[in-house]
Amino acid sequence: MDFDEKLNTVLARHEELKALLSDSNIDGQEFVKLSKEMASIDELVEKTKQYNTLKNDLAGAKTIMNDETLDAEMRKMGEEEYYDVKNRLTVAEKEIKLLLLPRDEADSHNAILEIRAGTGGEEAALFAAGLFRMYEKYAVKMGWKFEVMSLNETGIGGYKEAVARIAGKDVFARLKFESGVHRVQRVPETEAAGRVHTSAATVAVLPEADEVDIKIKDDDIKMDTFRSSGAGGQHVNKTESAVRLTHIPTGLVVECQEERSQFRNRDKAMARLRTYLYEAERKKIADEMSANRKTQVGSGDRSERIRTYNFPQGRVTDHRINLTLYKIDEVMEGEALDEIILALIENDQLEKLALLNE
Repeated sequence: MDFDEKLNTVLARHEELKALLSDSNIDGQEFVKLSKEMASIDELVEKTKQYNTLKNDLAGAKTIMNDETLDAEMRKMGEEEYYDVKNRLTVAEKEIKLLLLPRDEADSHNAILEIRAGTGGEEAALFAAGLFRMYEKYAVKMGWKFEVMSLNETGIGGYKEAVARIAGKDVFARLKFESGVHRVQRVPETEAAGRVHTSAATVAVLPEADEVDIKIKDDDIKMDTFRSSGAGGQHVNKTESAVRLTHIPTGLVVECQEERSQFRNRDKAMARLRTYLYEAERKKIADEMSANRKTQVGSGDRSERIRTYNFPQGRVTDHRINLTLYKIDEVMEGEALDEIILALIENDQLEKLALLNE
């Protein structure tokens, strides 16, 4: 299928979606699903219409430029317009090709961020806490909502495990390349000899699923309640507000005890459970398509070492694209993190464009 045929297919699908959405018999969930699809191609449709207008303008300018019955001044104007429109057409085609790239349907989703301390003991836990704060500050910078879902703290400010929900525009599209092993090299505060230690933390960014994406039957859930072991004063000892959900078909277990309300803990636990099941389904589909090339930025595998934070040298290096920034403090404050994220997104687009043009 050539470029113009692809555009015609998009326009036809847009008209089909408009007809389907105007059907009074459509059910709520199907309406939401089709509305999401239509929103995902709205910009592409608009750009395609502009592109087609430019093609017509180009043909008109070419006709004027080559019309020997017109005077020289008119043909000169036609020639100038021809090359101006041709340049604009080239830009429009590039923009459309980017919009035509295979899109992860989860890109527009909110995300569940999970960070776990890896090798390195207490220093790894402190680094995990530092990463968690980095993403929280980045979320604030982006105007997103950052909601802590679960914290497993150590005695001196580290996190063995931390989970948060990040909500906003295109959160998963922006953060999905953060999944993997993050390594830190620095002198721990407890190190008397001043030796540099290496430790690590694992980051997972999962697209949050809603009920339209994943339906869970009530009969498939076993719910247990227990007393919270976290902060909460006397409340901890008096009510069984903490919730543990077991998904019977898969054996997945999710807990939440951050809220004082059992109902809110259950809602949060259900959100995480839906997200895990959605990610499992996405992984299954990805495995079935494993014959396709992997992009250079990586597969999102949590065991893949993706980045090193070297504090003595003040640098952060992303190993997938060989990018090094000598501004580690700005990165950890969430200010310069975008430089890495945007470079990863651009690299991913270039990889996909290369495949599209083959």
